[in-house]
Amino acid sequence: MDADPLAADVNAGWPIGVAIVDDHPVVIDGVRAWLAGEPRLRVVATGDDPDEVLRAAPEAEVVLLDLRLHGRMVLDKLAELSAAGRRVVVYSEHSDPPTMLAALDAGAVAFLAKHEGREHCVGTVLAAAQDRPYVPPALAGAMVGDARPDRPALSDKEREALLLWFQSMSKASVARRMQISEHTVKQYVDRARIKYTRAGRPAATKAALLARAIEDGLVRPEDIGIYRSQASADRPTP
Repeated sequence: MDADPLAADVNAGWPIGVAIVDDHPVVIDGVRAWLAGEPRLRVVATGDDPDEVLRAAPEAEVVLLDLRLHGRMVLDKLAELSAAGRRVVVYSEHSDPPTMLAALDAGAVAFLAKHEGREHCVGTVLAAAQDRPYVPPALAGAMVGDARPDRPALSDKEREALLLWFQSMSKASVARRMQISEHTVKQYVDRARIKYTRAGRPAATKAALLARAIEDGLVRPEDIGIYRSQASADRPTP
């Protein structure tokens, strides 16, 4: 069986640092308890103000962010954190499709609805730490079945490259599997992004591009993970 790429971090005494930002202490306590059962994760700071939390723990590798803080939606703060290079997982009770997709467009690496349980919470945070997509049920529901007419047409090769890349494979690994150059893989991914931008549906991040592909039926949520066993030894490329 292929080794988990995070296992070496655990053995070396370096679990992934997680910061939790929420204005409900009971939520923070619950999520902290969930993550405490996973040795690859360590909560390094909590609070209701993202700036204060990250000043206290600048080393946090994943930020679990409530999208509504003190009565205000904080998509602007999400975009700011993402632009600064933070891996942000949105954790919110506002799980309507437009809000979820807006969060991904703002740079979130994943969206987790608050009614989803420990398994999905831990899985999403671990995936975010590895720069790989994770599609919990609520997000899958938001992505699937969008019948908008501005769906760009991707070639078979573009779709294959995207699917393999979404499976946590590095672009180099995708190139080896497709027997093409890494430069060509990058061209396929960039070409897909350009097509979505021209359609008025930009997808600057890997998570946003995955959302677009699932919305349009180009990739199914259940496809994510098919190549996990082959890809697990490869470090993903964001």
